[in-house]
Amino acid sequence: MKILGVHYILDLFDCDPKILDDLNFLKFELERAADIAGAHILNTSAHKFHPQGVSVLVMVSESHLSIHTFPEVETATADIYTCGDINTEAAVNYIIKQLRCKRPSVIKLNRGVMI
Repeated sequence: MKILGVHYILDLFDCDPKILDDLNFLKFELERAADIAGAHILNTSAHKFHPQGVSVLVMVSESHLSIHTFPEVETATADIYTCGDINTEAAVNYIIKQLRCKRPSVIKLNRGVMI
């Protein structure tokens, strides 16, 4: 069986709400997660919502990492999809740790499964 990519879907509960509302911190940490995975960053886009919340998208040669935060309920949702020979799981674990997440839910999907 050959797969084209790996897709992680994260629902991160009981995170530090101050971190979840810090655009610069989240941008830096998502880029750092991409580096840790061995991905090649092409572009980063980030937006701070008012009164709270942040979205960050890191486009990498191997696909993308994204996060959307909801500080008011101490929650973040993230989507990490990669193709190629990189360590996506290391990026997932790094993000969970940096958000000080106490209750992560992680789903892993193999994408483009070819039999």
